[in-house]
Amino acid sequence: MAIDRRSSRLGVLALVAVVLVGALGTRLWFLQAVQAEGFQLRADAAKRREVSLPPERGRIFDVDGRILADNERVLTVTVDWAVIRNRDQTRAKLFERLSGWLKTPVADLEERYQDGIKLFDPLLPMPLVEDVDESTVQYLLERSEDYPGVSVVEEWRRVYPFAPLASHVVGYMGALNKENVEQYLALGYNRNERIGQFGIEASMESELHGTWGKQVWEIDAAGNTVRLLDEVQPVAGQDIQLSIDLDVQLYAEQALETKLRQRRDLPESTESEFPDRAAHNPLDPKKENGERVYSSSEEFGTEEWIQYKAPAGSVVVLNHSNGQVLAMASYPSFDNRWFNAGISQEKFEQLFPQSDDPDKSILVNRAVQGRYNIGSTIKPFMAWSAMHSGLITATDVYEDTGTYKLTSISKEVCASGVRCEFKNALDPFGKPSQYGPVVLQDALAVSSDAFFYRLGEQFYNLEDENELKSDLAEFGFGADSGIDLPYEWDGRIPDDAIKKELVDKGVLAKGEASRLVTGDLVQVAIGQGLFATTPLQLANAYAAIANHGFVMRPHIVRNIYAPLTPDRAAGFADLAAGTIVESFVNPEINHQLEMPPDQWLPIIAGLSRVICPTFRTEGSCGVEYPKGRHRFTTGERLFKDYPHESLPLAGKTGTAQGAGQYPWNDSSVFGAFSLDDNQPYTVLAYLEKSGYGSKAAAPVVKCIFTALAEKVPGGTDEVLPSNPLDVNSPYPAPPKELADDTCLGGYDATIRE
Repeated sequence: MAIDRRSSRLGVLALVAVVLVGALGTRLWFLQAVQAEGFQLRADAAKRREVSLPPERGRIFDVDGRILADNERVLTVTVDWAVIRNRDQTRAKLFERLSGWLKTPVADLEERYQDGIKLFDPLLPMPLVEDVDESTVQYLLERSEDYPGVSVVEEWRRVYPFAPLASHVVGYMGALNKENVEQYLALGYNRNERIGQFGIEASMESELHGTWGKQVWEIDAAGNTVRLLDEVQPVAGQDIQLSIDLDVQLYAEQALETKLRQRRDLPESTESEFPDRAAHNPLDPKKENGERVYSSSEEFGTEEWIQYKAPAGSVVVLNHSNGQVLAMASYPSFDNRWFNAGISQEKFEQLFPQSDDPDKSILVNRAVQGRYNIGSTIKPFMAWSAMHSGLITATDVYEDTGTYKLTSISKEVCASGVRCEFKNALDPFGKPSQYGPVVLQDALAVSSDAFFYRLGEQFYNLEDENELKSDLAEFGFGADSGIDLPYEWDGRIPDDAIKKELVDKGVLAKGEASRLVTGDLVQVAIGQGLFATTPLQLANAYAAIANHGFVMRPHIVRNIYAPLTPDRAAGFADLAAGTIVESFVNPEINHQLEMPPDQWLPIIAGLSRVICPTFRTEGSCGVEYPKGRHRFTTGERLFKDYPHESLPLAGKTGTAQGAGQYPWNDSSVFGAFSLDDNQPYTVLAYLEKSGYGSKAAAPVVKCIFTALAEKVPGGTDEVLPSNPLDVNSPYPAPPKELADDTCLGGYDATIRE
């Protein structure tokens, strides 16, 4: 008899149905009971939109409260990503309609979109054009149906009321880029933000930035806002007061640029005792590699001369009692408003062309980034090191015959082609200057190279081969100074390892030994060869001599203020009403050098004689020469009309040889400091490819000290707010010049260094 299987099949089906219904019920229970909260959060999130509120960036003031960097609200046109992403035709049509009203080519809008895919926040509308005028905004909002996804938001824009003054110090803002976007996102930044790219804007970014706020809105199914659910107000960034005095800064920039222009535009001859021609270069450029031309006194001045390039330079003004920077100028300069001007890439490349020629670099702060030989301005530090190491005393007499021959190398080696003879700077007739018997202060005053060549050889022969390097490091050379600015170069004091590295990299000539040799330290002794530093480090070292051995950490930030310091007048913050949260007014001493009177006073005496050969303790500068043999010091002719009684000085000239040892590549250096403790100023100027130290850099320093002494005829120019930026200008910054340039000297200061 056949078995009826229908009942068993129905049973199986029933069982399966029960299992499925049970599983479904379990899942429904799980979703409603266990995951209900999570789904509710997702549903709520779908009904919400979070809007970021940008903080107001902290402002930057000068020492008197002038507002160097401020903020203004601007209107930015944005577009919703959903409307334009992956919709080429829609995007093209929208950009075509927007182009005319936004005064931006379609190609630029498309480029903005393509770059924005990686740079801008995908959760926020993409910013198309910043700083749109009210009439354009009104037009777009009234015709929103024609511009789907387009909206307008309020944002902060950085403004620089006194630009281009101190642009290298203040810096500028820029968008996040592919190299740094992940770093800043990790710090909580928004992809759409602009950050400090240079100067104080960059180095104090974390203090200036502030904290983002937010608004959380409830939205309906159509995407319309219903109500505000939550709001966190943004926290403004802290304000930064600099030690920069804009009055001194303006004068320093004017003096630097005026003198560089003078050096470029020198006439081919003048009627001074030793004519200052287009370039002080007794070389014949028509002969291969050049050939020195020596003339008799009757023929002197008849050679062909080469014009100085004088392309760049920098100035540093320090308060050597506390390390505060009063002024820092770098040329060529720029107007930092260009970076907020919305100019095209083509215009930007016109203003800031890419070049492998360092002479043309504009976006470089030469005061902290310049890598320079410093010529004879190294000699005070060599003098201290020689006395400190016991090589000489201040009263040891050296007979300067104009040349120095190495004593530690045999005649046979010298005869094989090794350079063993070194000469002083040439006199007006092409011969090595001879100074006769000199002691240390004489050697500093007349800048005897032979005196210091001897010290270089003696240092090389010391048992401690790093003695000189250690002593120079005591002054801060070979390490960054700690200044509150980005991109500072460490400098270089040579040793065996450094020279080997330079040889391995091919920086030095083929055949150079991969360790230091005698000639290396002989060259270092006069600030040439492998030694290099920045103008700021050199200025800080002179400040250490001025303040009797205290090596300071230089500061360009004076105080950090709590956010939103009020204003007291147009263009000025009310610093008295602000709240200081951190101060750098008190000196920060890195270390103190041993400078007993028998070492310090001879150096001061020598540097004083550079400027005033018969300086008197009461502050006047004698006009008579000392009895007996006399040589002109390297600065006395230039400073003969300087007001010594108002602000007595000591200083040192330097001429740094350039490429090929051609004189037209020589750079000019001068460092000086006040001998009045109530006016503790140190000033250093470095003018590239501008000739002798006394011809270019020294006049700039002289002018600045004249201004600090308040002895400029007619006074200095008033610091005024900027004129509107001319976006059609072909220049990175408008030219600056002194109204009265007589302090720069219209005569031959000295033919030598």
